[in-house]
Amino acid sequence: MKRPGKDTAAGFRKMSRRALIVGGAQAGFMGLLALRMRYMQVEEADKFRLLAEENRINIRLIPPARGEIFDRNGVPIAVNDPSYRITLTREDAGDVDAVLARLQAVVSLDDEELERARAELKRTQPFFPVTVADQVDWTDVTRIAVNTPALPGVTPEVGLTRTYPRGSDFAHVIGYVGPVSDYDLSKMEAPDQLLLIPRFQIGKVGVESKLEDDLRGKAGARRVEVNHIGREMRELDRREGQQGRDLQLTIDADLQNYLQARLDGESAAAVVMDVRNGDLLAIGSAPSFDPNLFVRGISVADYRALTDNTYRPLAAKAVQGIYPPGSTFKMVVALAALDAGLVGPEDTYYCPGHLEVSGRRFHCWKGAGHGHVNLEGSLRESCDVYYYELALELGIEKITAMSNRLGLGERMDIPMSAVAAGLTPTKAWKREARGQEWVIGDTVNSSIGQGYVLASPLQLAVMTARIASGTAVTPRLIKKINGIEQPSGEGPSLGLNENHLRQVRKSMYSVSNNRRGTAYGSRIIAEGYRMAGKTGTSQVRNITAKERAAGVRSNADLPWERRDHALFVDFAPYEDPRIAVAVVIEHGGGGSSAAAPVARDITLQALYGGEPPLDAYPTKDRNRIRELQNRLRDYNPSTGKDSKSRA
Repeated sequence: MKRPGKDTAAGFRKMSRRALIVGGAQAGFMGLLALRMRYMQVEEADKFRLLAEENRINIRLIPPARGEIFDRNGVPIAVNDPSYRITLTREDAGDVDAVLARLQAVVSLDDEELERARAELKRTQPFFPVTVADQVDWTDVTRIAVNTPALPGVTPEVGLTRTYPRGSDFAHVIGYVGPVSDYDLSKMEAPDQLLLIPRFQIGKVGVESKLEDDLRGKAGARRVEVNHIGREMRELDRREGQQGRDLQLTIDADLQNYLQARLDGESAAAVVMDVRNGDLLAIGSAPSFDPNLFVRGISVADYRALTDNTYRPLAAKAVQGIYPPGSTFKMVVALAALDAGLVGPEDTYYCPGHLEVSGRRFHCWKGAGHGHVNLEGSLRESCDVYYYELALELGIEKITAMSNRLGLGERMDIPMSAVAAGLTPTKAWKREARGQEWVIGDTVNSSIGQGYVLASPLQLAVMTARIASGTAVTPRLIKKINGIEQPSGEGPSLGLNENHLRQVRKSMYSVSNNRRGTAYGSRIIAEGYRMAGKTGTSQVRNITAKERAAGVRSNADLPWERRDHALFVDFAPYEDPRIAVAVVIEHGGGGSSAAAPVARDITLQALYGGEPPLDAYPTKDRNRIRELQNRLRDYNPSTGKDSKSRA
């Protein structure tokens, strides 16, 4: 065999050295790796076991602070107050029932609260914290802190809760918030992740609900490291949420308080509106309720007390309630007749106390009749026959067209719940809605605000403001959002003849200031503050021929629910209108006796920006008014206590 040459032997020697170098390097690297692994697995075992096996990174949403609500002068009416709560995270707790049992031994928990928490824990994702108890005191928080090792997954937190410092005054306007329900979620296509946090609060009714998107804000997030028992080890980073937008209403809180106090004891509603720009200065319903009861879930007993009340305290009557407007509707018919050229200010109709139409007798409220009556006299003394005659010449279509022009039959665009459109009927409406043809008697009934005609107190205030201003002013409830002024309610001209409007305004002035006027007893005598108004009384029952022959029964002799509704509308001052007021007192009897005095008092309170002087009232009323002012000065309608005692 041939021996290898010198070149081949030299090559082997080079390859062996290279292999040794590479092999040595690899062996050295493996040795270092082994040493590092030994260091990590033995010497640093505890540290990495904590990081690798027991710790988790959780992302937790930070609920934003809800936007607050203020009155037109900056008085807070819906605010956020600090509140302590106890939460439990299911995936950190392990045995939920055992943890809850230990928690109940540490702090006092209501069984109903615990059952609700268990139900929420079952249906929510395991990493979402569930509120077990809300509005707990600091003592409970410290007890939980001391017992943290025995309460895995339990965390005491400080948050914000909605509070309504003005109590019942704004309940029907701003509404209230409450925990998100399954029903709320069912109405949303893609609910915000915030809404999935158990007991997260959203607006349920009123402004709180209608402007929920503005008030809610945007969620923040925090990334935290927690150990196997749910204890938070450290916060890795945090992104703060965006607070909801603050709202400023057009309402004056002091005037609103007075309005609610003045309506106390009645089932009623009232609206005060600026005739120039549509600002709603006060809008209330009575009786009211304390919205704070609803924030964390109202008790069965409290809720039953509200729903069983005959006066329906939960109803926002000022916008939801629709009533036959009675004689307050006569300005609509008068303007329609003037606009159509069917009547002049001095033209008269004879009122013998009734009018025969198609074999049916339509009565005037004054059985003996008013005799010959012109436009001013018809409104001043509220003659029904005058308007029966006008309606027969006008027809329902022209009457309805004018009522729509003045804001009736229109759903007002304000952020309150269940705002009603009312009803201004036409022949086509009756055919479609009732399956019947319109008859002449329907037109006659409509002419005095009875029959099918329905309007809310808000609409009656708008009607009055439009008559006073001659413009299509619309109501405005939101003055500013986050400091940004919202569009005014100022409107264009109604396009009505100014002389016609002046004649109707003058007639309304006579209602309140002429001795023969139906509201003369509730007049304002202060110069520069006199009001122009119109009384209304709407029937809620039929008066049979037999009863009429025997004598119509007095409202005082009837059960409350069968008495007439009492209405009054006005604007003031007459010379330079600033405000319009509408008052409806359910089953109050007569508009002149029940509604006009209330409207007069509210009107003066609004004009003076506070308690008016006694010399603004007729001399005969001053002692009674002094007593009334003393009673109402610091009255809270929800409690009957001094308003200064409010929390």
